[in-house]
Amino acid sequence: AVKADSVSQASAALKHVDVLLNKRKSITDDQEFRPRSLDMAVRTLPNSQWVIVSVPGRYAAGVAREALGFGKHVFLYSDNVSVEDEVSLKTLAADKGLLVMGPDCGTAVIDGVGLGFANQSQSGSVGIVAASGTGLQALTVTIDNLGSGITYAIGTGGRDLNKQVGGITSRQALDVLNRDTNTKVIILTSKPISSRSAMELMQVLHALEKPVVVNFLGYAPPAYRIGNVFFASTLREAAELAIELCDKLDLSTNMKSDSQNKFASSQRYIRGLFSGGTLAYETLLVLRAFTTGIYSNIPIDES
Repeated sequence: AVKADSVSQASAALKHVDVLLNKRKSITDDQEFRPRSLDMAVRTLPNSQWVIVSVPGRYAAGVAREALGFGKHVFLYSDNVSVEDEVSLKTLAADKGLLVMGPDCGTAVIDGVGLGFANQSQSGSVGIVAASGTGLQALTVTIDNLGSGITYAIGTGGRDLNKQVGGITSRQALDVLNRDTNTKVIILTSKPISSRSAMELMQVLHALEKPVVVNFLGYAPPAYRIGNVFFASTLREAAELAIELCDKLDLSTNMKSDSQNKFASSQRYIRGLFSGGTLAYETLLVLRAFTTGIYSNIPIDES
């Protein structure tokens, strides 16, 4: 309502209000509207499919459970989430036909869109299932550098293949990639898991309709290939093998000779500084086959 001394003043006031309402105000980052709750965010973006959770661990499970209640997939970046909460969240998500990636899920690529600390990579035909750390990032970068690309890179969290969790997200992710028409080959990589867990997972892999390249660090495969499952000892080998299966290319090169040519004959020592555990662990495994007395702050052999 407008109260004025005359009709002309009221009309002028209403016109000024219209001008203010229709004028697009310059908004800075500090002035831009930000939802104060998950409920408000969902109402603001009702067609969103994912909720990225990055809060202190003691609150993370509650926020993730709320997101699942809204029918959203969850990218659980937070760590310090109990394994009991992880199992509860992933079981609830599976019952709803949703995914929970994490906890401690650092990176993923969903239909070409990077979540978390994702590297930009071209689209292709390779789908990846991994714990979601530097190993997953290394795979996406290697595949891109070799001229190919990915469809999805789905993170599961580092404990997903543990006996307590039972690979809930890994099994869901494998099913997603198996049904995706753009994915021709699947890569599954993980840090060390028990032989029993590996054998149980093999049954799941053999039921898939697509070739699967498996890289279980520290796990000695029984053969190069068993049915539709191919085994790779390193992340690089997994990337190359997946591309060869996708594009029918031969990427084999004399990497040893190429590497030796870069060093002087006087160089004798290997030193490595790694930002991620997967790459450091893989390097220790490779070097163990050639030398002894390797010192590390994350040693394979405590002695």
